[in-house]
Amino acid sequence: MARAAIPAAWPVWDDRSVARGDGRLTHDLLPGEKGPQDACGVFGVWAPGEEVAKLTYFGLYALQHRGQESAGIATSNGEQILVYKDMGLVSQVFDEAALNTLQGYIAIGHARYSTTGASTWHNAQPTLGPTAAGTVALGHNGNLTNTSELVALVEERYGSAHRGELARGSTTDTAVLTALLAGDPDHTLEATAMEILPRVRGAFSLVFIDEHTLYAARDPHGVRPLVLGRLERGWVVASETAALDIVGASFVREVRPGELIAIDATGVRSQQFAPATPTGCVFEYVYLARPDTAIAGRSVHAARVEMGRRLAREHPAEADLVIPVPESGTPAAVGYAAESGIPFAQGLTKNAYVGRTFIQPSQTIRQLGIRLKLNPLREVIRDRRLVVVDDSIVRGNTQRAMVKMLREAGAKEVHVRISSPPVTWPCFYGIDFATRAELIATGMTPEQICASINADSLGYISLTGMVEATNQPASQLCTACFSGSYPIELPAEAQLLGKGVVEQSQLPLGPPEDPLVSVLPGVGGTGALEHP
Repeated sequence: MARAAIPAAWPVWDDRSVARGDGRLTHDLLPGEKGPQDACGVFGVWAPGEEVAKLTYFGLYALQHRGQESAGIATSNGEQILVYKDMGLVSQVFDEAALNTLQGYIAIGHARYSTTGASTWHNAQPTLGPTAAGTVALGHNGNLTNTSELVALVEERYGSAHRGELARGSTTDTAVLTALLAGDPDHTLEATAMEILPRVRGAFSLVFIDEHTLYAARDPHGVRPLVLGRLERGWVVASETAALDIVGASFVREVRPGELIAIDATGVRSQQFAPATPTGCVFEYVYLARPDTAIAGRSVHAARVEMGRRLAREHPAEADLVIPVPESGTPAAVGYAAESGIPFAQGLTKNAYVGRTFIQPSQTIRQLGIRLKLNPLREVIRDRRLVVVDDSIVRGNTQRAMVKMLREAGAKEVHVRISSPPVTWPCFYGIDFATRAELIATGMTPEQICASINADSLGYISLTGMVEATNQPASQLCTACFSGSYPIELPAEAQLLGKGVVEQSQLPLGPPEDPLVSVLPGVGGTGALEHP
């Protein structure tokens, strides 16, 4: 546990813990294949008299799809901040005993996929750091694009005396933000945030706390979603409206782009730290967000169904059945079937326990490939002409294996339809796509991709059709991964972008200066952040 009183020199734990397999399988079993990895999930609650740790646990449970590498919760009782985090799924990291130790009336939580910084225990969130008046704990969804500038600012302000997660070996842009929030005795945490946030570039939806206040902030472009909800006795902020539903909070509004919200005993305060220039991520509508979430007033499920309808109009097919690639392709497949008049059917069965695995598969297992995740219903697809609807194609290996599997199961024809345009550019705002060189659509036409995956035909929805399905103005959506048009300026030097930008060897701050101590985080995070 971490106490509010933080010594000048914090210990650093070495990373000798072994990642525990969760017994769940993924397309990583296919050689060279990795789909788009989700953005992180953040959750915060201010609710005196409620079990805030348990509310946060269930909020994170609803956001598990946004990140499956690590999870953590920080709480405050008004006097101290406690942090509990570890590698693994939300249900693996926390148990009843752990949650009962996290007492207080304010809490934040985080479910992580590592889009910046390695997937290690040191980089799990919430991050923790000292302020002039106490402690700050912070969770971040998104990626910053001017991290190197912010690192230089840390050195300028704090020099070799830098503390917090950076001093303990964290290599995330979140740790850099946490260090900058340290401030000075003349400024409150809120005042420090109002000074720092206008200098931050990139995508960020933040939840953070000190001993008395819950804060939420969203970048001026509003790339990643963030919403405010109301409990009977408190307030909630979360990445998606679905998390509000799970904890029984009513939706109030979205956190505005460029807005800082503070919630404490005096109520809810709002300040605008930068002018709003909304350009929300269109891929949230395509894949990232839960279908039962609403973004900018548009139901994600309704948007995906409409994408399927438009896809049917743009790329019709002569077929007997429309089948989805579950689960992400299901709403679009429903829309395609409704628009085309072709019957909808479940032709693929998905393993319900699909996630990440740390188990290295044998070559024999690799040859099974996609069957570990999806298996055909032979009696449904045998001798049928199929339209198979999926959300995206990244490298193409998954679709190639799927088409092969369907043909072996007796499909007469396989027509692949994709409810997003070709992915041709990487994302630097919180989604971990393959590199541009690895994206199949950067070097091949749709016709060539069709031949490569051995489909009878291939059709992608148009960029215009996808955007119109969201009911959002095109000017207020980021379509960079499809169009190459980046709404937030990127640094000219390629080495200043990517997952390893903040690795300690590259920091002007130098390596962590605090003495190392050996602490092995145990199962369920039993050793997490035991500061003296």
